[in-house]
Amino acid sequence: MPASPDEATLETFPNCRPGRKFWITLDCPEFSSLCPVTGQPDTAHIVIRYVPGERCVETKSLKFYMASFRNLPAFNEEIVNRVLDDLVEAMQPVEITVSGKFGARGGIQLTCEASHPES
Repeated sequence: MPASPDEATLETFPNCRPGRKFWITLDCPEFSSLCPVTGQPDTAHIVIRYVPGERCVETKSLKFYMASFRNLPAFNEEIVNRVLDDLVEAMQPVEITVSGKFGARGGIQLTCEASHPES
C-alpha cells in the first residue's frame, strides 16, 4: 500500500473501443483523508466519471491510489483537483469529472467537482 499519492502508481490498460464515446463511472464511497487544520479524519464519497481516450484506469491501482490519501492532510478542494490532475496525466481521457461529497464538519457539508477539459 503506498504511503501517499506521490508514491502511488495509477496503472492503465488499452481502451477496448477507442474512438467510441462511452462513459465509465467509478464510485469510491469510503474515501478518507486528514483535515489539514485539525488533523482529524475527513471522509467522502468520491465519484469519477470519464470518457476514455486510448487508455482506461485499472481499478486495483485506483483503489490503492485512493487509499494512499488516508494519512494526507489536505483540503477537500485540493483532493478533488489532485485526483483529477493525476487521472488526466495517467490516461488522457476525452472528458472526466471528479466529484467529492465530504462528510459534514461543524454543520456544513462540502461538495466539490472538477472537470477536464474545462468548459
